[in-house]
Amino acid sequence: MERLDRVLIVGAGFAGYRAARLLTRAARREAAVTLLNPTDYFLYLPLLPQVAAGILEPRRVTVSLSGTLPRARLVLGEADGVDLDGRTVSYTDPEGGRGTLAYDRLVLAVGSVNKLLPVPGVAEYAHGFRGMPEALYLRDHVTRQIELAAAAPDADACRARCTFVVVGGGYTGTEVAAQGVLLTDALVRKRPLRHGVRPRWILLDIAPRLLPELDEHLSRTAHRVLRERGVEVRTETSVKEATADGVLLDDGRFVGTRTLVWCVGVRPDPLVAALGRPLERGRLLVDPYLTVPGHPEVFACGDAAAVPDLERPGEYTPMTAQHAWRQGRTAGINVAASLGRGERRAYRHKDLGFTVDLGGAQAAAYPLGVPLSGPLAGAVTRGYHLAALPGNRVRVAADWLLDAVLPRQAVQLGLVRSWSVPLDTASPELARTPDTPAKAPPPDPSSESPDGGST
Repeated sequence: MERLDRVLIVGAGFAGYRAARLLTRAARREAAVTLLNPTDYFLYLPLLPQVAAGILEPRRVTVSLSGTLPRARLVLGEADGVDLDGRTVSYTDPEGGRGTLAYDRLVLAVGSVNKLLPVPGVAEYAHGFRGMPEALYLRDHVTRQIELAAAAPDADACRARCTFVVVGGGYTGTEVAAQGVLLTDALVRKRPLRHGVRPRWILLDIAPRLLPELDEHLSRTAHRVLRERGVEVRTETSVKEATADGVLLDDGRFVGTRTLVWCVGVRPDPLVAALGRPLERGRLLVDPYLTVPGHPEVFACGDAAAVPDLERPGEYTPMTAQHAWRQGRTAGINVAASLGRGERRAYRHKDLGFTVDLGGAQAAAYPLGVPLSGPLAGAVTRGYHLAALPGNRVRVAADWLLDAVLPRQAVQLGLVRSWSVPLDTASPELARTPDTPAKAPPPDPSSESPDGGST
């Protein structure tokens, strides 16, 4: 019996999952597909803020890899090395064991990690928002702070515990703040605070407006909705230092808080830098067909790949879930073509619009160039997410319905401890000595967390 070509896909995010799904269908007679991923699920990141806010149960936004990719072999592990000449990938499994996988075709879809700027105290006192553990931790942490604030011995301690600071006004930060204020409002209805004290949410961004990478209509709508809910939006403002008791802003003001959520953006997974191939701002350079120059058997897509933007010559596609999802499909098509199934295609995509979920019935949407806001935009946004989800649609819709008619369950589960979700993915060059001043540079608009909705 003739041996099938070995196709190894590293990473099961938007790009890797889409590539695996296409290849297990289109090239099942030519390829044996192996998927290497740290978890046994695909995480639908755009709905993660709703998990943190207690609207959706965690399993609703996780899609089983073995259940939806039955023809792919799943290997649990984190890739830590690629031998391009030997055509092997080394990895470490969840229990510390070491392994090596050989390939004939390789799809690198390793995604991105937190971007940690050289700001004193951030690594120690801030938490990111990149995965399920962070979302579960944040939900417990916010609930705990409200409970402790209600029993605080003085007004200052009460105010600090119910003050929540979110850094980063891109998709993730905006949606976390929008959902978070609704959660704390629901919590204090059951646990009244001291007289005159209310939960306080502050959203900071160094840019002159929220969602700077998107249309101004979306930015204005998001700003208005957050302001009406009481969120303090402070643009052109960054954190100078974080401490156990609060954050010092670059304008000299100190905000007492026990909660600092870090959503300034992402950077490519460091694995691609170790390949020794040309990079573009940390991303692996590929051609329009998503192949690595000099290695036609290696494909890269998603946040870790610098893909030429054929709609904007001279630029590269931004690090968003929309591009990752579509690049995964193109990578799958081109891998299949290299195996004799079909013809390869260059990656080309033109955005048809964006959506931003602002919690409750509120959203901002711009489908096909038509600006929408309010409940209509909310319906469009939720409809988009249901269509984009590769599974769990009925369960997600059921959770939305229950949230609309029933009060949220406000309890701590204690499943994730603070020490297990460290913000420690800073690159070595960002290490500082204690006497080195730190100023947060403006975030790269193309490196916002890849969680927004688009059509």
